[in-house]
Amino acid sequence: MYLAVKIYAPIAQLVDPPAGGHLSRWSGVQTYMFFVYAIYNKERNKIYIGQTKDMSSRLARHNKELPSKKSSYTSKQSGVWEIIYTEEFNTRLEALQREKQLKSYRGRIFVRSKIQS
Repeated sequence: MYLAVKIYAPIAQLVDPPAGGHLSRWSGVQTYMFFVYAIYNKERNKIYIGQTKDMSSRLARHNKELPSKKSSYTSKQSGVWEIIYTEEFNTRLEALQREKQLKSYRGRIFVRSKIQS
């Protein structure tokens, strides 16, 4: 039986991780945190729930500060989107599962409770 092993560069060579990434202090392996977020458009009274690994650029895309799809839900709405809720996860799978929970009926009630009048 053979065991596949990935060899990673030492921490000294991983100086500049991409946005949203960080170095594990134990292994020197570059890892990512994934975020589940809810944003709110006060002008339209709309909520959007999503997940990403780079929160700042994702919010900039929602607010049309960076290029995005023309047909996206948030680009069709005028007004400014602001973050009302975030959670961090170690894997995308965990983030996707939580996103699904927040998009459920009870999840949307929870997210609505985070809106400050």
